[in-house]
Amino acid sequence: MKKLSIVIPAYNEGKTIHRILNKVKEVELVNDISKEIIIVNDCSTDDTEYAIQRYIGDNPSMDIRYHRHEVNKGKGAALHTGISNATGEYLVIQDADLEYDPQEYNDLLNPILRGFADVVYGSRFMGGNPHRILFFWHTVGNKFLTALSNMLTNLNLTDMETCYKVFDTKIIQSLNLREKRFGFEPEVTAKIARVPNIRIYEVGISYYGRTFEEGKKIGWKDGFRAIYCILKYNIFSKQ
Repeated sequence: MKKLSIVIPAYNEGKTIHRILNKVKEVELVNDISKEIIIVNDCSTDDTEYAIQRYIGDNPSMDIRYHRHEVNKGKGAALHTGISNATGEYLVIQDADLEYDPQEYNDLLNPILRGFADVVYGSRFMGGNPHRILFFWHTVGNKFLTALSNMLTNLNLTDMETCYKVFDTKIIQSLNLREKRFGFEPEVTAKIARVPNIRIYEVGISYYGRTFEEGKKIGWKDGFRAIYCILKYNIFSKQ
């Protein structure tokens, strides 16, 4: 039986972590694929740890692996921990908030299962799925970063910064990933694009974005870091 590793980085998500885990629990994957949930708590300062441990205790039938960073290292570092501990044939990144819908895992897996793809990006800017209307300048910034990344990788992605990415686990584990915070997306895109004969697909996904008052954490400084990472990993440091 094949397995999907679901990597969930969590920082101060004590109020919502149970809700996203319930959504993951409800998903029935095609082809009888099983689920392995890997939660990495990046030294949260709220009750995230208690909420996770309580959830694990209340759901003993779920395959949940829990890891905790003793110091806050950043989202990228949490993803590194989760990726390195994955044992499934496929791997998907899932934020701990409620912006992305786990019911779309099958849509993301489909190109891989049909033998067309090795990596699938879930695009918030294509398809007819629901999208919450939020910030104009975030959209402009996202499209700028995606265009800059595409120019240097020679890909034609519409949403490089998306959370939802599904990988052949062996491929993502073979990459030397360094970015510890929000530079993960441009770094992994640059390095995936250089894998010989890699097959990258995109599918449209829905997006239920959060406002800053609701807990959104990424800001304009992360945009500048993304530009730096796009240039660094495509031009100056290709290792």
